[in-house]
Amino acid sequence: MVKSHLFLLVIFLLTACQPTPISHTATPLPATVTKSPPTATPIPLSTLDVDETDLKGIEIEVWHAWYGATASLFDSQVAEFNKENPWGIKVSATSQGNYNLLFNAVSDSLESGDRPQIVVALVDQISLWNELGSVKSLSPYIVDPIWGFTTAEATDFPEIFLEQDQRDENQIALPAQRTARFLLYNQTWGKELGFTTPPRTFEEFKEQSCAANQAKRADDDLQNDGKGGWIIDDDPNTVLAWMRGFDGSPLDKNGDYQFISNQNIDALKNLKKLYDQSCIWLSTADTPYEQFANRSALFISANMEEFSDISRRFASAKNRDEWTILPYPGTMQNSVFAYGTSYAILEENDEAEILASWLFIKWMLTPENQAEFTKSTALFPIRISSLDELSAYEKDNPHWSEAVDLIPRVEIQPKIASWHQVRYVLGDGFEYLFRFDVQAGSVAAILAQMNTTAQALNE
Repeated sequence: MVKSHLFLLVIFLLTACQPTPISHTATPLPATVTKSPPTATPIPLSTLDVDETDLKGIEIEVWHAWYGATASLFDSQVAEFNKENPWGIKVSATSQGNYNLLFNAVSDSLESGDRPQIVVALVDQISLWNELGSVKSLSPYIVDPIWGFTTAEATDFPEIFLEQDQRDENQIALPAQRTARFLLYNQTWGKELGFTTPPRTFEEFKEQSCAANQAKRADDDLQNDGKGGWIIDDDPNTVLAWMRGFDGSPLDKNGDYQFISNQNIDALKNLKKLYDQSCIWLSTADTPYEQFANRSALFISANMEEFSDISRRFASAKNRDEWTILPYPGTMQNSVFAYGTSYAILEENDEAEILASWLFIKWMLTPENQAEFTKSTALFPIRISSLDELSAYEKDNPHWSEAVDLIPRVEIQPKIASWHQVRYVLGDGFEYLFRFDVQAGSVAAILAQMNTTAQALNE
């Protein structure tokens, strides 16, 4: 199975990059011409103005927001780097507790000058610091013939993960973690309802959601008559996926915010009609795990890191139903959005410190280290070749494996600095549509208000 992943991803990422075949038919030399002696291959030189001796004993500070097992693993990997790197570089890591606190701490440090060399932050946070001119482009380091990636290493990253950190022609960061939000589907219950396959279109999603609700209405429990279908989820990545399924987007063709479009209206209006028919429903529970495990919901939304908790909830409920993960089915395409954290180097540090920071990031992104990180976080592997070391993990985590198979379907959030605020507008507007029983005909008005707020935040 691991090899199938590897084959799938390599074909998806690299088919456009294959070199033109070169003819190997030899052309005979004229009899009067003798071959010149072979010339020596030039030794590549670094394009960076740093001597290797300048790296000796440099101290690097990393700020992140990880906690628990992930923070412990990161600390142990930092200690291993400090012990093994040949330059004597010393890295120290500090957790800021959560991403809001990290964002505030880094933003304050940009004013005070007492900043770390490396931050591991959400992509949209890094985008904002980049707009302020405070993030170092990694492009020169990636392609440097001495300190950078080889061609094989550079193409070992899924391109969509790298694209998330690209601004203009610069790679402003490199992925540290990537996850995605999926639609989860109870296959066993779906078959009992008469469906042989998961929904592949919005019409099929509608049909199965309504059938689940009808099954609840047919039993003797009057309290569950509004349940059965998808539990409404207002996470911005869920809303983005529904919009994209109808060929919509929060952006216009120029890359500016524009929520008002026929496609976005169709997406939200169709979902609101399903709610009005009780085919999808709102839950007041903290998580939808229990409702999914006890067949109160045929569909829920969840991130990759939630899969193990959901499996445990099924086990606790003694429910042997099989469930699977899906992209969100639409009328035009099926979509899923990835997001996560990235490594960024802050500007205004000494050139030797920047190179030392780069070497640490490069080391953290080795396939071996990424395999360990994947086991700890249950997220996407950042390196394709890490899959070679994850065969046992894949066998024990089939839903994770299904998610990896969907990497070619993955899309990314808008690459606008204000997205770190506007994404909440998207989620809040979607929740308002259902929570306050708004008429389906008012969808355009809600999108207009969301658009006004997004444009104001962008300014």
